Amino acid sequence: MKNLLKLVVFSDLDGTLLDHETYQWDAARPALQRLRALGIPVVLASSKTASEIRPLQEQMGLTGLPAIVENGAGVIGLHDTGPADAYSALRNALDRISTHLRAQFRGFGDMTVPELARLTGLKQDAAQLAKARDYSEPGVWSGNDAELAQFHADLQEHGITAQRGGRFLTLSFGRTKASAMDSVMDALGAKKTLALGDAPNDIAMLEKADMGVIIANPHRPPLPELAGEHNGRITRTHDAGPVGWNASVNAILDTLPLVEGHTPDG
Repeated sequence: MKNLLKLVVFSDLDGTLLDHETYQWDAARPALQRLRALGIPVVLASSKTASEIRPLQEQMGLTGLPAIVENGAGVIGLHDTGPADAYSALRNALDRISTHLRAQFRGFGDMTVPELARLTGLKQDAAQLAKARDYSEPGVWSGNDAELAQFHADLQEHGITAQRGGRFLTLSFGRTKASAMDSVMDALGAKKTLALGDAPNDIAMLEKADMGVIIANPHRPPLPELAGEHNGRITRTHDAGPVGWNASVNAILDTLPLVEGHTPDG
C-alpha cells in the first residue's frame, strides 16, 4: 500500500519499543503490522550495536531498512556508516583523562560478558553482541555530579560527548540520533516524521520530528517538558514500553490521511 504522506517512523528500543525489564516487543506487533501494511518504514534508533539491531529488524519485519545504531554514532543500511576506528579512538581517549575520573566510568569495554549480562539482564550471547561496538562506548558512572561535569569537560577536549540514556552514559564523537536522522530521511524520501523515545538521549530526536511521543518509563525520572508539548506536537503515553508504543502509533495513524479515500475519523 502506498505511503502517501511519505511518513517515516523513528523509534528508540530499550524502554520504548522494547520492555524495560523483559526486552519483549510483542505488545507492539499490531501497530508494526499496520505500519508495514501501509508501507511506512520504521527506523530503529538505539544505543544498541548493529549486531544487536539486525536480529531485531528481522524479527520485527524491518529487514532491509536503515537503522541508527550506537546512539546515532553510526547508521546501518546506508553508506553513512560513521567514522572509521571510532571505538578504538574512544577507548584511547578514555585512557588519557585523569586516573581518578577514568575510574568513575566503567564502560562496556571494561566489563566481562558475564558482568554485562548481570548488569543488563541480557543473556550472555546477547551481552556479547552488546560488547561488539564500532562507534560508541556506553558505561556506568559512579562519581558525583561535580566529577561528572569535569568528566564531560575532559572528554570534550578530545571531541567526545556523553549522552544519558535510559540505563547508561554513552560516549561518542558528537553524533546523535537526531543528527543521524537527516541521512535516513534523505534516503527514504521522508516528508513527515514521527519519533518515539523515553530517555534524555531521545530528546533531540523527539523535538526534531514533526510528531513526537514520549513513552512512559516508570523505571527512570520522567523527561522534562519538551519544546512542542505545549501545542500537542509532542505527546506522552500513559502506558509504558511497547504497550504505550502500540497505542500511541495506532492513535496517530487514525488521525492521518495515509491512503487514498481515507479521511481522519471517517
